[in-house]
Parts: sequence; structure tokens; C-alpha cells
Amino acid sequence: MTSRVAFVTGASRGIGRATAVALAQEGHSVAFCWTQDEDGAAITVAAIEALGGSAMSLQTDVGNPQAIDEVFTSIENDFGPVEILVNNAGITRDGLLPRMSDGDWDSVMQVNLTGPFQTIRRAVPKMMRARYGRIVNVSSIAGFMGQAGQTNYAAAKSGLLGLTRSVAREYGKRGITCNVVAPGAILTSLTEAMGQEWLTGISALVPLARPGLPEECAATIAFLCSEPAGYISGALIPVDGGLSMGT
Repeated sequence: MTSRVAFVTGASRGIGRATAVALAQEGHSVAFCWTQDEDGAAITVAAIEALGGSAMSLQTDVGNPQAIDEVFTSIENDFGPVEILVNNAGITRDGLLPRMSDGDWDSVMQVNLTGPFQTIRRAVPKMMRARYGRIVNVSSIAGFMGQAGQTNYAAAKSGLLGLTRSVAREYGKRGITCNVVAPGAILTSLTEAMGQEWLTGISALVPLARPGLPEECAATIAFLCSEPAGYISGALIPVDGGLSMGT
């Protein structure tokens, strides 16, 4: 494996952290960003450095184009051009459709869909010059099954598929792949706080009879970022224990 420069958004915890660590295990230099969880970001850095890897932690707002440009410039100055991009950052502003404000809709779209567009737009020119790039967008099965109370989140996560496949078609000839991973019910600090009732209920719905682990999503993402995955592009890969099969 060639050591490359990776950038993971939203990696202070959960799937993002697990992905950053998995990429470091593959020998890549890993930059990642976060918005509020400074303590979590420090844990991610420590986990990468414990592997002997190089980590770069950046606080930023992925919904801000100027901030995205500044982050990429910092990574390029310290590590070099980004060749692996994982768009994991996301927010929720849940509510039933009649009560959902324009602000709740706009903020989720800005971070969950426009943010990946902006990071890809910033990364692609350098990937084109290198004739190599791996882009993975982290969606959700909610984007393809729908979810009551999450019309904004589901719409944004669904939109990632169109973005991904358009990028895959535009830049495949330059050695750039772009794929989507769609996690289902993943056991993170957020879902653990939902308690045993949630765990029992989701386990009854999932064919594998349990929630997934962040590391299981990260393993799929890391493979799609690898050189052996060079002939996979425009794919939607669910990591959901079989919950969404057939959709």
C-alpha cells in the first residue's frame, strides 16, 4: 500500500473516529475536522498516534466554503494534497414536516449535502493532477428507506447518491473513484444513550439481530479508500445488518 494523505470530516467520535483510525492503520497520514467536541478530537489524535501514525486535528464548519478552503490549505501545507476524502460529518434537526422550520431544513442540507459538495470540489483538482483519488460519502439507510420526523436528513442523505454517481462519472477517467456507504443502526455514544429499549427494538428489526459497530462501518470505508478497491465506483454499500435489503 502507498501511504497517502487522508481527510475525514466529523471524526471526533463514532464512525468518523473509527474511520480515521482505520486509515491510520493502513499507513496513511490522517487529517480530520470537528466542530464542537474538542475532547473527542483529542481522543482521536491519541488513537492515531498510538499506532505510530500522523494526525492533524482541525476545528471547522463543513458548511462554510471559506472554512473548507482554509482546512485544505492547512492540510496541503503540513501533509500534502488530499488523495483520500471521507465525508462523514452530519447533523440532525428532527421534527415532523408541518413543524419543520426553514432553518432546520437549510442547516441540515448545508452540512449534510452542500458540505460534501464543497469538500469534493476543493479536493478534485489536486486528485486530477495526481490521477488518483478515493472519495467516500457517508449516507444513511434513512436516505433510501425514509424516516418519519427526518425529512430534511433523509433528503440530504439521499442526495449524496446523486452527487456521488455524478462525481464518479465525471472523474473516473482520472483515476478517481467515488462511492457511498449507508450505515444503519450503529452503536455509538448517541445511540447508547437511547437505552436498552432502543437496543431491543432495533435488534428485533435487523436480520443480524444486533446494531452495528463503528469499526464495521470503518472497515468498509477503509476498503473503498484502498488501492485494491480501484474498480469500485458509483456504488452504494449498506452497512446495516440486512435491514434495508431490497431497497
